[in-house]
Order: sequence, then C-alpha cells, then structure tokens
Amino acid sequence: MFKQGLIKEYSPVFSFLARLLDLAVVVLGGVLAFYLRFDHLNLTSGYELVLVLGALLAAVILPLFKLYHSWRGKGLWQQIWMTTVAWSVVVLILVLLAFGTKSGALYSRYWAVIWVMVVWAGLVLVRILVRVAFNYMRRKGMNHRHIVVVGAGELGQNVARQLRDAQWVGYDLVAFWDDDPALQGTEVAGIPVLSCEEGCRRLEEKNQDVDEVWLALPLRAEKRMREILQMLRHSTVKIRLVPDIFGFRLLNHSITEVAGVPVLDLRASPMEGVNRLIKAVEDRVLALVILVLISPLLLVIAIGVKLSSPGPVLFKQKRHGWDGKPITVYKFRTMKVHEEKDGQVTQAKRNDPRVTPFGAFLRRTSLDELPQFFNVLQGRMSIVGPRPHALAHNEMYKEQVEAYMQRHRVKPGITGWAQINGWRGETDTLDKMEKRVEYDLYYIENWSLWFDLKIIFLTLFKGFVHQKAY
Repeated sequence: MFKQGLIKEYSPVFSFLARLLDLAVVVLGGVLAFYLRFDHLNLTSGYELVLVLGALLAAVILPLFKLYHSWRGKGLWQQIWMTTVAWSVVVLILVLLAFGTKSGALYSRYWAVIWVMVVWAGLVLVRILVRVAFNYMRRKGMNHRHIVVVGAGELGQNVARQLRDAQWVGYDLVAFWDDDPALQGTEVAGIPVLSCEEGCRRLEEKNQDVDEVWLALPLRAEKRMREILQMLRHSTVKIRLVPDIFGFRLLNHSITEVAGVPVLDLRASPMEGVNRLIKAVEDRVLALVILVLISPLLLVIAIGVKLSSPGPVLFKQKRHGWDGKPITVYKFRTMKVHEEKDGQVTQAKRNDPRVTPFGAFLRRTSLDELPQFFNVLQGRMSIVGPRPHALAHNEMYKEQVEAYMQRHRVKPGITGWAQINGWRGETDTLDKMEKRVEYDLYYIENWSLWFDLKIIFLTLFKGFVHQKAY
C-alpha cells in the first residue's frame, strides 16, 4: 500500500483537513496575539468579528493560489512564496475594509502586526512540516510512484534525467516501453526497455507495480498514442502526456481549461488573474508614493528644461504597450525641437548635437524618465517591465530578432531586468538588441512580486547613471 502512495496527491480528505488546519492557524494566531498584547483571553466582539472575517477570507483566497493542490515536485521556496502572497492578499483586503468602514482605530495595531506575523509563520510552518514528513516517508520507501515512460527517444531520456535529478519528488521510473526492436531487451540510461505490447500485458496481469504511464512520443505519433490508450483501456493506472514541445520558444507555458477543453499554453502573459491584481496594486501604490516624494524635483527639472531651449517641457512619443497596442509615453524633453524625414526615429548617439547640455545630464542620470510614473498611474506602463521602443524600431527589429514582439505580453516599464544588467542606451548592433530581448523574456518568464522589488532595489544603485545613456 505504501509503495503505491500513502497519500494520492492530496486526497479530498487530506485537502479538507489542510483547509481546516489553516483556518485554525488564522483564528488561534489571533487569539495568541490578543493574549500577548492584553495578557488575557477575553476577546471583545470586535476582535472576534475580525478573526471570523480573516478565516472566511482565508477560506476563499488561499485556494485561489493552489495551496491545496499537490506540491509534489515543486520547490519549497515557491510554496512559501505563494503562501506569503495569499496571506498578504487576505491582510490587504482586511486593511481596505477597516479603511472603508473607518474602524481601524478600534483595534490595537500592535495586536494586528503580531497576528499577521504569527499566522504567516504558522501557515509556512505547517507546509514545511508536511513537506518534511512526506520527504521522510519517501526516503523510507513510502509514498513513492512507480512510472513507465512510453518512448525511449530523446524526449523520454530527458524525462528520465529530470526524474533522476529530482529523486526527492518520489517518482521512480521502472521501465521504458518502445517500439524499436533494437532497444527492446536492453537498457537506456539504466532503465530496462520493453515493447509496448509486453509492457501492457504485464500491467494488465499485475506482473509489474506501476502507478502511472507517461506518453513521451513525438506529436506526429498521434495514431500510436491512440493505439496504446486502447491497449490500456482495462487498466486503472493514471496516464499522462509529456508533450514534445521543447523545440518551441516557450513563454509562461502551462495547461489551462477553456469551456471544459484542456489547452496547452505555449506562450502566455503572466499577468492574469491574481497576478494582474498584484501587479496593478504594486504599480499604482508605488507610483503614487514616488510621485509625491519627487514632486519638488519634477518642478525643478521642468524649469530647467524650459530654460535650456525653446519648446515644451514634456516629450511625447507613441510606443507599443501591452499586447502591442500604441500608447503615449512621457519624458522630459532632452533635445532641441526638430523634425525627422519620413517618420524616421534616429536613436541618440554619443555627443549627439540634438541633445541640449541640460538634456545630456538628464539622460545620463535617467531623470528624463521620471514623468513616466504618470504613465504608470494611467495604467499604460508598469514601474518594472521591458523598456518601450519607438514604433519604427519595433517594425525594424521584429523580423530580425526571434520572439521580439513577445516583450509586449506585459506592460512596458520604467526600469527592467535588461537595464540593470547593462543592456540600455543605444542598440547600434543587432547583438545588443538580441541581448536586451533575451533579458526581457527572462523577466516575463520568471515574473513575481519579489522579482519586481529586487529590480527596483537594484535600480537605485545601478539603474540611473550609466555610461551607455546618452
């Protein structure tokens, strides 16, 4: 029984108990915080109401972050991060409710801070203990899955390597099934190879302990996959498909369901659902705070631009935004007013005669970008994201750089992963643009709130002044 899995990917019973445990952590954490603050346990009705609301919100919000799905094969830090984000959303909603009802003054802030921290620690601790318990059981040979991979080719061997490098997930590859007579009866990567017919016969006769069958065949082998599914029609093992898509340039690939139809996303934006809400709150709050803090500086720069040369204070330019839609981007004007022929957009070069002395200072220090915080408040841009390029440059590079337009799967940003890694300023060679796009796509593929905050922090030290900014 143990070898087939003591816990089958968070059974309904275990999932229900996990939810109850989290709700208990929310309530008991509040009670403990109350005792630490007031030295007694006689909670008033107001505090009881907050704990009930917190528990109800946790019951709704935490499942949205898939905290009760199987985390088998996923990293501990990823689970801790999703737990942190989920609990932060609960806390944010409670804060907004307190602000909207003007009831914040009725509660001890010291109690609130303790409650938030205790519950966060409790939610994280529960998941660490569960993971440690599962890993211990797997090391003892319990809660393991025995799997068969159909296809001993490049894709199947890649699956074998991945499972061998992540033994802690508890998946044991016991055999390959393959139609190649030259491989049958031999071993590939130390795994025995059987014919598909022999493997299905052993499975049906219970001569081999198998929990799952993974189909790792080329997409063109649809007919053979149907035949194998037909041979396995009497088996109750779980059957999974390992899609042969790794030759594609993938971006936030995942499996979703639309109208009951499972679809595989090869390229998608990370800004969907809860992520979109988190990003919007992050942008608006930080942009508003920053604009308030820098408003005196904005006024000084505006006066400097006006005195440096005739013309408007702001330079406005059409650039591509989210989904490639044109947006108007604001900057402090750094050049003399001029017009270019045939709608050309010539990038600024070193010692460019069009740039005013004050404008050169603004460009070197990136202070000319500050008006884009208004773009962020408008919802056209984000604080962090791929830098927006002129429309003419997009038309030029989209045919020369693979996946160039995939940069527009998120809002353009004031700063970005490419910029703090030195890929900013003039892109006078194709290689420079390719490197910038590479870093932009890495950001999109790995986006998280923590990644954004990291980029903002690094921008303070290495994102303003740069030798390539001219």
